[in-house]
Amino acid sequence: MDSIKQAVELARSGDSPAQQEFIGGSKPIAGGHELATVREVRLDAEHLEANRIVAFAGGESGRYYDMLRTQVLQEMDKKNWQFLAITSPTAGCGKTVTACNLAMSIARLPERSALVVDLDLRKPMVANYLGLPRSGGVLSVLDGQTPISSAVIKAGVGPKSLFLLPGSGPTSGSSEWMASQTMTTLLQAIKREFRSHTVIFDLPPMLLGDDVISILPRMDAVLLVTGVGSSSAADIKECQKHLERVPVVRVVVNKVSEKIDTYYGYY
Repeated sequence: MDSIKQAVELARSGDSPAQQEFIGGSKPIAGGHELATVREVRLDAEHLEANRIVAFAGGESGRYYDMLRTQVLQEMDKKNWQFLAITSPTAGCGKTVTACNLAMSIARLPERSALVVDLDLRKPMVANYLGLPRSGGVLSVLDGQTPISSAVIKAGVGPKSLFLLPGSGPTSGSSEWMASQTMTTLLQAIKREFRSHTVIFDLPPMLLGDDVISILPRMDAVLLVTGVGSSSAADIKECQKHLERVPVVRVVVNKVSEKIDTYYGYY
């Protein structure tokens, strides 16, 4: 609890949650092929906890994600994998919460770094869960408006930090972006600039379109998040058909209460 209180005090020292830049401005990306600068912000610990993001401080509240972290990293290290996709059969399973918590748990390890990329272009939610402004982000990189060095954020909470490439607004052309050469170029840049990082991609629900199927061949492994009351046995079996050619490191079962009927309500 002391580490949580410390994080809260650090977050309160800024003018607003997740928007105060560190003194000294931007910093180079560690381990990058070319040095680039990224913005540094502090996350609000109270906002994180209110949104079930609990793995930043360790302890009992993050124990489940620490166990998942160890299992996932053991599997990925065996094959020298870097890219981990996180998806779910349907909406409301808790995939974004799992992605953020897993990345924070990894970032707490000595000599480990994590990058979260919000590739749920239909409904990006990483920024919301972490309390970040929804501007720029991965879509602005894909359409050429913003270089990746300007879109990536180094987010700190307490003594640790992780890198984020958040989303902005939803797009109806997500499937086309997923299958594009532009996406391939972005993934190559991420692999080059963040070669020492575990990269976690928050993907859309698998059964709500062909976005996930389009990008799965470019991922090293998949973590499937299911939800009691949200995922049926038939849904999971359907996902298994699409995951036959991609290693599945774990299947997570969550109990969630979010409403799923308005997930893609912007259509």
